[in-house]
Amino acid sequence: MHAEAGSRFLDSVDVLSVAGDSGLGARLKANGFVAAGVEGLAAGSELFEHPKAVLPLIELRPYGKARAYLRVESVVDFLEASGGRPASALEGHGGAFVRRALVGSDEAELFVVERSSSRALVTTSAGITRGPGVTARQRHLEAFRLRQRPLGDPERGFQAAAVVIREAQRDLGEPVACELFFEAERRFYERRNRAARVQKGKQDALGLGWNNRDHHTYRSSRESFASLVRTLELLGLECRERFYAGHEAGWGAQVMEHRELGICVFADVDLSPDEVNGDFAHAGLAPRGSLGTVGLWCALHGEAFLAAGMHHLECQFDFDAVRTQLEREGVGVMAPFTDFPHLRQAFTRGETWRVAPERLDLAARSGLITTEQAERLGRDGSLGSHFELLERNDGYKGFNQSGINRIITATDPRRFESQAPAAL
Repeated sequence: MHAEAGSRFLDSVDVLSVAGDSGLGARLKANGFVAAGVEGLAAGSELFEHPKAVLPLIELRPYGKARAYLRVESVVDFLEASGGRPASALEGHGGAFVRRALVGSDEAELFVVERSSSRALVTTSAGITRGPGVTARQRHLEAFRLRQRPLGDPERGFQAAAVVIREAQRDLGEPVACELFFEAERRFYERRNRAARVQKGKQDALGLGWNNRDHHTYRSSRESFASLVRTLELLGLECRERFYAGHEAGWGAQVMEHRELGICVFADVDLSPDEVNGDFAHAGLAPRGSLGTVGLWCALHGEAFLAAGMHHLECQFDFDAVRTQLEREGVGVMAPFTDFPHLRQAFTRGETWRVAPERLDLAARSGLITTEQAERLGRDGSLGSHFELLERNDGYKGFNQSGINRIITATDPRRFESQAPAAL
């Protein structure tokens, strides 16, 4: 994982399971862990989670070897990539909430796990015996991939998304529907971002998939922000902390998370200082005469939830290792905008997209960009998406609220001299 994909083992561990220490439960509680109630645990076992840190769940068992449960996107892909283990190693039918396989057993045991529900289920029998089945999953994944993504009518797009989300939830349940929705979103994004395709290829070769994903980032116009938040809440995400990059930045974000799945979203929007303390995620934001970096990106490319796709996907790595590996593959990485012991972040060089002439013309006529900028963007294209490299240490779950503004400002289409547009 480290040598070929720059990723770290612990970043993808769902559960660490240990036995025989009667005092560990008390020490976990003293350090902020809480009991995670879940059906189907083995008799005498307890499960603990830390709600404020990025750490594995800890299972305490009365006896047995120590175990780690490593998450992958597909257990079958992993087994095939790692040398083809017998089918008997695989637990859980296709379409189960959890599929797992024991892939190492010496002094300790290593399981790989594929799940579309809470990571608390990976140690239980309930997860591998229940699920909606392959056919229903495939049908709704295809519906998510083919949902309407209009460029010029955002509200119609959000309404269409709500229909397919509710249909999937009816057949699959909320967690599975949410997991499949973001799988479809990542596929759409990958088609428009070479850096992500290069890195995904490295991880797919090992049978890992996007097992190290951290968060998905959507850019939104002010007018559509409440619709975006409402749709993400329909998927089961809840509003977490608010993010504001400062008075001069002119933008902020609502961080949202699905507590069972751990799926996290950054929803970016142009924002004024006086709007930060209000409920801007739900109250709605009125249009204004000028656009910041986020609003202009949407004016040129469309809503990220719809036609444009995500602005970036962020995944966890050994920061130095993955940066070196990507640069060997011709993927440039920008200077880090966060470089602390507990948090390191950097964007890859941006993917340049062509802009529809009618959108450039409208932006110029509205005074959002100059005629010269419109000509340059029409000729050279405009920055579209990035892939983001992240290293978290010490369980740190937050984000850098100051450093990121420098990188966002540096990629504003009005300032950035882009390269020739990439073919989409």
